[in-house]
Amino acid sequence: MKAYKIGLVASEFNFDVTSMMIERAKAEAEFLGVEIAKTVMVPGVMEIPLAVKALLEKGEVDAVVTLGAVIRGETKHDEVVVAQASRLISDLQLKHGKPVAFGVTGPDMTQLQAMDRIEKGRDAVDAAVKMLQRLERI
Repeated sequence: MKAYKIGLVASEFNFDVTSMMIERAKAEAEFLGVEIAKTVMVPGVMEIPLAVKALLEKGEVDAVVTLGAVIRGETKHDEVVVAQASRLISDLQLKHGKPVAFGVTGPDMTQLQAMDRIEKGRDAVDAAVKMLQRLERI
């Protein structure tokens, strides 16, 4: 497999969850022989798109993995955060022609459900690598 360089952008909000997602992502990258060339921590999920944009514009990574956990609160804020972040991240992927794996869990998720989904860190790395491989074949 080609030695891919991946950027990782993760939310500090709900860090008890995202820290474990990050560890799963790093372990999977090592297993696959993929280098996580740059890790960027951002305050929350809404800040992820700007960091993704900066990484893609620098051109030093082949793909980006995004990680975050949006847990349900008393309002519908969690739905807005996930909807907007996912749309912006998807737009950046298309604009730059590089995979950006969406490893943000939620909305409408409890703390316990968030903990049950920490493997999304691993899954997002897998998705990024699969897309890189498949894009090479096009």
